[in-house]
This record gives sequence, structure tokens and C-alpha cells, in this order.
Amino acid sequence: MDLTKLSSAELRQLQESVKQELKQRESQDLAKAREEILAIAKSVGVPVQELVGSGSGSGAVRAKTGTVAPRYRNPADASQQWTGRGRQPQWVKDWLDAGKDIAGLKL
Repeated sequence: MDLTKLSSAELRQLQESVKQELKQRESQDLAKAREEILAIAKSVGVPVQELVGSGSGSGAVRAKTGTVAPRYRNPADASQQWTGRGRQPQWVKDWLDAGKDIAGLKL
């Protein structure tokens, strides 16, 4: 196909047609892959849920690890604790902004 002979309007129409065709083919490919996976799982007697897990996201099965013990405690208020994971609480930021070492907060 010689694209140089097409007008801008014809190129835009072609572009839209290509987008629609790609969307349709991706949908068909996904349906075909799903059917093949189900057929393989059924042939070996493995439930599909076991293959993909019940969580959301990429489908990887993630083990529950429980809670994490706190590693730091606010010396001014012992009820405020932090595990060291995630965002730092304001009291930890204030402590560090005062020029103190985080080791002073360890349990």
C-alpha cells in the first residue's frame, strides 16, 4: 500500500481503522489464550483458580505474612510506634529534622 498517495483525511481514516482492527484482534487473541489455558488446566486436572490465584494484580499468588513488629517508638509518646516500613510518621520526620539519629528511636 502506497501511503504517499493518500490524503490526510484518508490517512486519519486508515489510522482509525487500524486502531479498531487491533482492538478487535487483541480481544480475539485474549479469548483464544483464555480458552487454551482452561483446556490445559482441565486436561491435567488443575483448577484454574490455583493457577492464577484469587488476588488482583498480575495474577501472582502472594503469601500472607502477618503483621510486622514495630522497630521504632516515639520517646515523647510511647503509644506511637513505627515498623520502619512505608512513609515515615511525622514524629520520625521531626526527630530527624532536629538532627538526631534514627537509632535513638529503636526499641
